[in-house]
Amino acid sequence: MPDLLAHAFIAYSIALLLSWRYDWISPAYATVAMAGAFIPDLTKIKLVISSGTVEQLLGIPFDWNALHTVGGATIAILIGVTVVAPREQRRTFALLSVGALSHLFADGLLQNPSGHSYAMLWPLTQYHPPTPGLYLSTQAEPMIVAAIAAVVIHNLTKGRLQR
Repeated sequence: MPDLLAHAFIAYSIALLLSWRYDWISPAYATVAMAGAFIPDLTKIKLVISSGTVEQLLGIPFDWNALHTVGGATIAILIGVTVVAPREQRRTFALLSVGALSHLFADGLLQNPSGHSYAMLWPLTQYHPPTPGLYLSTQAEPMIVAAIAAVVIHNLTKGRLQR
């Protein structure tokens, strides 16, 4: 759980920082970025429905882990964009992408026994980039740091709006 909350804080912070440059990014749009940060972890649906079950139903190769890549996240974002009004689709796409990419980047910094991350750039490449191994997803410290950063950026943003 600290991992998912950290992703939400990171996406929120990035969206607020972007709102300093782009006036159209309101608190509601910051929420869209936070939703985008949850997209890669849709892979957790495999705990309910296995990849093998979906593969049998569809009759084609299938793996939920593809959602935790740039390609899978892009497809999920494109599906998500279809449920908003056409005039909001570009902005929604941009902020869902910000959230999903911030999630993938943060996960690229995770500690891994092999010293390499997952193939996050699939389908562009199968390359597993090296990871600096900064933290584990179960550690609370990254979530605490992200929360503090989110509060500071939130307060700075509020101060900018009051001027």
